[in-house]
Amino acid sequence: MRLSLCSMGVTSAVCTTGDVGQLDWIALQTLTASCVTPCCAGIFLMLILGRNWVVVALYVGWLYLDWDTPQSGGRRLEWVGNWTVWRHFRDYFPIHIIKTADLDPKYNYLLGFHPHGVLSTGAFGNFCTNYTGFKELFPGLKPYLHSIPLWFKCPFFRESVMAVGSVSASKKSVTHVLDNEKGGNAAVIVIGGGEEALNAHPGNLSLNILKRKGFIKVALKCGAHLVPVYSFGENELFHQVPNPKGSLLRTVQEKLLKIMGFSIPLFHARGIFQYSFGLMPYRKPINTVVGKPIIIVKNENPTVEEIEQLHKKYLEELQSLFEEHKGKFGIPEHDTLIFT
Repeated sequence: MRLSLCSMGVTSAVCTTGDVGQLDWIALQTLTASCVTPCCAGIFLMLILGRNWVVVALYVGWLYLDWDTPQSGGRRLEWVGNWTVWRHFRDYFPIHIIKTADLDPKYNYLLGFHPHGVLSTGAFGNFCTNYTGFKELFPGLKPYLHSIPLWFKCPFFRESVMAVGSVSASKKSVTHVLDNEKGGNAAVIVIGGGEEALNAHPGNLSLNILKRKGFIKVALKCGAHLVPVYSFGENELFHQVPNPKGSLLRTVQEKLLKIMGFSIPLFHARGIFQYSFGLMPYRKPINTVVGKPIIIVKNENPTVEEIEQLHKKYLEELQSLFEEHKGKFGIPEHDTLIFT
């Protein structure tokens, strides 16, 4: 049995063919790339249990000296973003990035990524790897994907996420990226956060954004242009255990979110060698559309009214971006975004 695996590149179409075994191998690599966190934590635990005190002491000393790096631009290693596994990761879904306007590298940009999805797969694939074409479409721009600060406290894992260009989502970190006087930086923030991840069910179009205005204030203070980004297909990769508002599961998830700072969606999809159940994401296309920039004039002391006005404009641009492109990616005409 032969299957066709086609991936539309940014500037050209690339198609490869392979049998089921080859696709399962790609699935295995994709799952491996998604399991870095527990692996890194496990390595550190093994070092402790194995009483490798010299190694542990040296690493703890390194953590002390390097603790602020995730808030100071991180430590990207370009060769890590070129690993072949990320090409397979892209092709598995596949992941595409679509440009709608030029972004002049003389300026800095804050890219608001929507929706969160279960794992923000499109955000990672497009802004942390070098295989979907961001650099070719937006020459001179360097993307920084801002992730929850907790990841940068996890031994060894912090080094791996910084290596692909991820940095902390703290205010200090975002400001550091956007305050670059030479321009050319793009801070990518998944606006909906953990709360939105709990709504990441297939077909869901609600965005948790009405009360999230901190990114607007930072953009104004830094004079960074705002760019809405919508990733079609992000919510289709997994099924979650039903967790409607008010249910016991949702109540527990929301309490854990408040305590830990991140949510715990109970999700499932397919397996590696079978397609009925597992933790592998479904092979659904992810199409990430980068919108037009909203020009911002630097204002170090914005008023509440100015923040509200810009927030309203951002929502309008995001809605317009979605409406313009939804038909291309299978969204029915009568469906639209719901802001909550």
